[in-house]
Amino acid sequence: METREFNIQGIRILEILDEDLILNGPQDLLDIVSDYSIKRIVFRKEQITGDFFDLSTGLAGEILQKASNYKLYIGIVGDFENLESKSLRDFIWESNQTRQIVFKKTVKEVLRAFVK
Repeated sequence: METREFNIQGIRILEILDEDLILNGPQDLLDIVSDYSIKRIVFRKEQITGDFFDLSTGLAGEILQKASNYKLYIGIVGDFENLESKSLRDFIWESNQTRQIVFKKTVKEVLRAFVK
């Protein structure tokens, strides 16, 4: 898997660069965490299954629960400004407040959120 690692103020952050990787569920997340011994991970929006963004599937909640249980931080990079789903917009807003899972336009913004 193609990755890039950042070390900012002693905090290790892994960016997933592999365009073929798709995060399909909580186990995929735990596999990455285990393989890289990392607590903060950055994904591109396109690297996450569409079911995550359909809140009725419950997948976003499952992944958020795993992140909470294992004290993981997940950054998702993409354009989230023109979403039609109010519930998804609300979920993104609430997630950004907790900083457990953050949705930002750029990797740089995610990195800033992780080291605040």
